[in-house]
Parts: sequence; structure tokens; C-alpha cells
Amino acid sequence: MFVGHYAASLALKKFEKRASLGVLFLAVQLVDIVFFPLVLLGIERINIVENFTQSTHFELEFMPYTHSLAAFLVWSGLAYAFFRWVVVKSHAVALVVALAVMSHWLLDVIVHTPDLPLWSDSSLKLGLGLWNNAIATFTLEAVLLLAALWLYLSSTTAMTRAGKYGMSIFVVFLILANVPNVFGPLQGDSKVVLAATALAAYLLFAAVAFWLDKKRS
Repeated sequence: MFVGHYAASLALKKFEKRASLGVLFLAVQLVDIVFFPLVLLGIERINIVENFTQSTHFELEFMPYTHSLAAFLVWSGLAYAFFRWVVVKSHAVALVVALAVMSHWLLDVIVHTPDLPLWSDSSLKLGLGLWNNAIATFTLEAVLLLAALWLYLSSTTAMTRAGKYGMSIFVVFLILANVPNVFGPLQGDSKVVLAATALAAYLLFAAVAFWLDKKRS
């Protein structure tokens, strides 16, 4: 799952307005932000395989430090601790950020093939395999985003023209950007390019979300 993860960010903002949407956009992708550098370092492994599923061109071979259930609990706990005792020092904000981190695993289980270990790579691996149906994958991510957008807009108030229309336009852009991601052909077999593209997208989308969120209260 790619843009569908941002649905959790938009939805969680409803429950704690003090949480920055930009931070929540980074939180839902935290494990992937860590994953790609680990891949480039050879610690975790991804294989570029054309049409591995209907929706993806890669096989996730080894990723217990970022994508196991145990790892998610650790990353979520670290996120909570960082925001509870270092940054904003608020239990509510820290809890929302931690839930944003954890939401990534819950959504990944739906789309991944059985490659998400419970703890070590040799443990039971989960994944319902929705990626094997590209139309269903795209539809799920779009529906999640639109539902979360409604929650976000219904719980915040626009302060400027950008605040009134910006987030809706941004969500439509995310859905359209997911078309080549889900249905497009393999663009190359470079893991460096894959990692750089993904990380750039995560940072750019978080920056846009941060800016637009400032236009609403």
C-alpha cells in the first residue's frame, strides 16, 4: 500500500488537532522511511521482480526489523516515547502519532502477500494478498483516502482559500498518482532509484500536508 496509508493520518487528525498532519504523514510511512536505507545497506532485502503481483514489481524478501509485528510495536513505542517525553510532551499527541505508525502494519496485512513476519524472518508470515488484484487495491486506497478526507474536513475549519480547497485537491492528486504506481509497467531495476523516489515522495507529501494543515483549524 502506498497513498492509502495517508488515510490514517487524515482520520487520526480528527481525534487530536494538536498533532501536525505533516508529522502524521511521516509517521504512517516511518517504517518504509527506515526500510529503504536498510535495503541499500544490505540489512533488509527487496527484489525487483516484474509483475510479482498485479499491483507491484517487487518481492519483499527480508524485512523483520521494519515490517514484522514485533518491529511495529517497537517503532510505535519509540514514536510514543519521543513525542511524549521529548517533543510536545503530550500523551494524546504521542498516542495519535504511535497509532499512525502502527496503522501501517494493519493496512499492509490487507494488501501484502504473506511476507510480514510476526517477529523473526522464520516466524509465521501474514498477508491477505490484495495486491494480486490491482483494481481492488486501487479502489481500497481511494476509498480509504476519500473517507478519511471527509473525517478531516468535517472536524477542521478552513481559514483561507487554500484551506478550503487545498486538501481535497491534494487527496485527488494522491489518488491519481497511485494510478501508475498500481497499474504502471516496471520502470527499472535500480534499488537506488526506487529508494530515492519513495523517500522523496514521502518527504514531499508530508511537506504539502503540513502546509495545507496550517490553513485549517
